[in-house]
Amino acid sequence: MAVNRVPILKRCRALGLEPMYLGYDKKSNRTNARAGKKVSEYGLQLREKQKAKFIYGVLEKPFRNYYKKADQAKGMTGENLMVFLERRLDNVIFRLGFARTRREARQIVGHKHVLVNGKSVNIPSYSVSAGDVIEIREKSKSLQRYKDIVEVTAGRLVPEWLEADLEGLKGTIKNLPTREMIDVPVDEMLIVELYSK
Repeated sequence: MAVNRVPILKRCRALGLEPMYLGYDKKSNRTNARAGKKVSEYGLQLREKQKAKFIYGVLEKPFRNYYKKADQAKGMTGENLMVFLERRLDNVIFRLGFARTRREARQIVGHKHVLVNGKSVNIPSYSVSAGDVIEIREKSKSLQRYKDIVEVTAGRLVPEWLEADLEGLKGTIKNLPTREMIDVPVDEMLIVELYSK
């Protein structure tokens, strides 16, 4: 399986991204060596795509599949793409505050700690629907790991399309997100321009 092993802060610097969007509260003191250079139109489009892929932890092939699905769905392709990415189970676990980072959320899902509507799901890319109930399984709720996670994520803002119960490690999808509800600093129109060439 392909895994992105690039150091997080180094990648954030290269993409001009704040580490807090990934759940990290570290800061990089270095500056990007290419900061002042002029970037071509293609370079800007590519950077936005890489940013979206990096934030959600999606590799090229699945990302392209999300784009195709978004293109076929009704409405604006760019907005559909962002909504599809936001609906991933690993992202929802991160947004609910059951994981410190999306990478940790992916691991939690992969290790079968998550139940969707009472059934165990271990596919990080599983797409949630409105009304789904997501919770950490009973056996895992008592683990020290989750006590530590809740301590760290307690102050984090849960998006309005989700309802979280941090005490019971349970969450509900109230409705599907719209682009306005997604606080990710990505210009999806540039991604659409890149793929529609």
